[in-house]
Amino acid sequence: MASEDRSTAQDVRAWIDGHPVVVEALRLGIANHSALARRIAEDLGSSRLPAIRAACRRYPPRGDQGFQERSLTRLLAKSRIETRTKVAAVTVTEGVDVLQRLGDIVEEILDENQICRLIQVSRGTVIVVDEDSVGRFVKRLRENQILSIHRGLVELAVTSPVSIEATTGLLARLASVLSSRGINIVEAMSCYTDTIFVLDREDMANAVDALANVLA
Repeated sequence: MASEDRSTAQDVRAWIDGHPVVVEALRLGIANHSALARRIAEDLGSSRLPAIRAACRRYPPRGDQGFQERSLTRLLAKSRIETRTKVAAVTVTEGVDVLQRLGDIVEEILDENQICRLIQVSRGTVIVVDEDSVGRFVKRLRENQILSIHRGLVELAVTSPVSIEATTGLLARLASVLSSRGINIVEAMSCYTDTIFVLDREDMANAVDALANVLA
């Protein structure tokens, strides 16, 4: 029975970890444990409702949660939001030829002091650039090397102190705030002091308001 309880607790923790909005609700102490347990039991296909409810009550994660929370709050208070409009995401295939062509284009863009972010994914590379630069990729790459082009995006960058590298939970917290507003995150990345979200243009005002409330 103890082994079953441990297995259930691990399954519940994994489920909650995969739902940032639920993590935030538990952190704030506003989650209905009984309702949450029923939802998790349904998703897991489990009938062990009491054990699942107990695991929900034992969450959040291991460690000094109070200290982590205070550190994160201080970090957020020292962070700021920067926005950039007219952004596009170009997804290209993998391959040496593609990378060589990308190198030439990226060099040109950076020489003009424009932002160009490359994100390696399992099947290629996602390039986040100004919409005006998309034509360069279309011109220099073959049609079958471009998987998709997503225009009409904006970029929100939360710039934090260097201590972000030793502080856990910032990306998860900000992503959960956006998710709670029903905002779809097209791309997300955490690089040095910046936590960057690429969103649809129509979500910009809502996202800025949501993040500003967290940083206040």
